[in-house]
Amino acid sequence: MIDKIRPFSLLIGRVVLGAVFLVHGLQKFTGDGGIAGVTGFFTSLGVPLPGVAAPVVAILEVGGGIALILGAALPIVGTLLAVDMLGAIVLVHFENGFSVSEGGYEFVLTLAAASLVIAFSEGGALAVDNIWRRKRALAVVR
Repeated sequence: MIDKIRPFSLLIGRVVLGAVFLVHGLQKFTGDGGIAGVTGFFTSLGVPLPGVAAPVVAILEVGGGIALILGAALPIVGTLLAVDMLGAIVLVHFENGFSVSEGGYEFVLTLAAASLVIAFSEGGALAVDNIWRRKRALAVVR
């Protein structure tokens, strides 16, 4: 029974996590000040190369969110998103403690962990990675 449900639970988790990253990435482009505002924020935090880091993080979160939703390149994308969130913990949230209500790292840590779980789960139902894997396996058999 669990083996039949697992692919669909991974699909739901992958799509929800992808949507969260997609929305957060889009906010970096469209929110107050857009990328310039994010660059300024990164500058105030002492992020190295904030003019490069801001668009890279925004693109990673948008592209990574889409990739999670599709189930594409999961080991790479999931790992990059987890590293992104670890950076957010170290640079922004850690000093505020654990609780998200006080600006802490609770939510960001959850996103990092979920990214790693999805990265190495094979993505579940309808994951593009699984479709590619099956097509390659069939091509080898022929």
